[in-house]
Amino acid sequence: MRSVKMNRTLFKSSMVCELSKFSIVWLLVLSAFWLQTASAALPLLVDGAGRPTLSPMLKQVTPAVVNISTKSHVKIQQNPLFNDPFFRRFFDVPDMPQQRERQALGSGVIVDADKGYILTNNHVIKNADEITVTLKDKRHFEAKVVGTDPDADLAVIQIKAKYLAELDMADSSTLEVGDFVVAIGNPFGLEQTVTSGIVSALGRSGLGIEGYENFIQTDASINPGNSGGALVDLDGKLVGINTAILGPSGGNVGIGFAIPSNMVGSIMSQLIEYGEVRRGQLGVMIQDITPELAEALDIKHDTGAVIAQVVENSAADKAGLKVGDVVSAVNGKAVHDAAQLRNAVGLLRVGEKVSLDVVREGRKRTIKVRIAEPQRTRAEAAGLSEKLSGAVLGSIEPSHPLAGKVEGVAVIDVERGSSAARAGLRRGDIIISVNRQLVKSVKDVRRAAQNNAHGILLNIRRGNGALFLVIR
Repeated sequence: MRSVKMNRTLFKSSMVCELSKFSIVWLLVLSAFWLQTASAALPLLVDGAGRPTLSPMLKQVTPAVVNISTKSHVKIQQNPLFNDPFFRRFFDVPDMPQQRERQALGSGVIVDADKGYILTNNHVIKNADEITVTLKDKRHFEAKVVGTDPDADLAVIQIKAKYLAELDMADSSTLEVGDFVVAIGNPFGLEQTVTSGIVSALGRSGLGIEGYENFIQTDASINPGNSGGALVDLDGKLVGINTAILGPSGGNVGIGFAIPSNMVGSIMSQLIEYGEVRRGQLGVMIQDITPELAEALDIKHDTGAVIAQVVENSAADKAGLKVGDVVSAVNGKAVHDAAQLRNAVGLLRVGEKVSLDVVREGRKRTIKVRIAEPQRTRAEAAGLSEKLSGAVLGSIEPSHPLAGKVEGVAVIDVERGSSAARAGLRRGDIIISVNRQLVKSVKDVRRAAQNNAHGILLNIRRGNGALFLVIR
């Protein structure tokens, strides 16, 4: 019995020893895994010396990323008394400068070395009088603007230079959350800086940063000055243009946004060809599907964009789209919400045909629509009051912050110094009613404005507020 007990004790001891060894091995494995994931921004690319490094790829990529500096002149607002010669002479007021010089810094990406085309953000070069591009090899060149798209915050500029490097574009639709990416730019005016991270999310929209939003979100450090710079994959291909950050202090907190390369490529081709983006319209007001809305409309789909209004005589109206239709795909690509549909249509050119997969009363059907030019009319041509001359009125464009939220007529543009500008109209205003009559088209505005014995009363939505304007 005693020997049996001893054997059992030895057996237990050996088992504990084996288990301890097993635990130690697993602990080492888990520790190694933790160390690898803890340094997720250091992908396992190994050079000849066996060190994890991105250096070989970056040597090929960084020459195509440039520094952009701009100069612009801003008019200084002065007290009207300073413009009175008698007042200035009496109080011995010295001559004051009428304008001041403003400088700004950003980044850009060379996408065509032969023609010198450089992609950047529109806000980097907006209102610039001078644009200077500095290459990695310290060469400086004056640049000219080829085209801009404020709605997507993209611009193409051009320099005349030899021996340039360029970046190839990747297919951003193949990106997945967790893929490694590298951001390259000139943050805070520093010379070229490289940061790495992962794709944190895809298809970010509804942030109110731009009119058309379909951002790649990344935790690679992006700071002021990175705007217009490159977001590349580990193959050194361009997957996005760094555009914005989300941070309480204006610095990086690990939430940065880039415009995906597929969207960039579509816009860039129009900017080079036309100098602008000629967006068309379907002529519908759309909104997301909520569980309550799906139940009320007896819709079984929980994704897609539901049509809330069809503009009369629009492309959608002529194609047969109806209120209550749910658009689930555009040209075969699934649409999950209203923002996705707005972005998809916003990238199409005027006159282009598009195939929409629609669910109507539980049945699927495909409707083909030819994208139409946005309906725009100058106030003078619409026969409106001379006080509105200089204003361009039209339907609410998909990129407008209030698109899908209000009905009315948009003020597309207002000529500086015009009667409309002096009356108080601004670009981006939405005219809700004229003389207390709701309006949905320029025709409605003309009809309501005829009853103007005491002037024209406009009810306007501007940003998050509302106001009345009286035109006499």
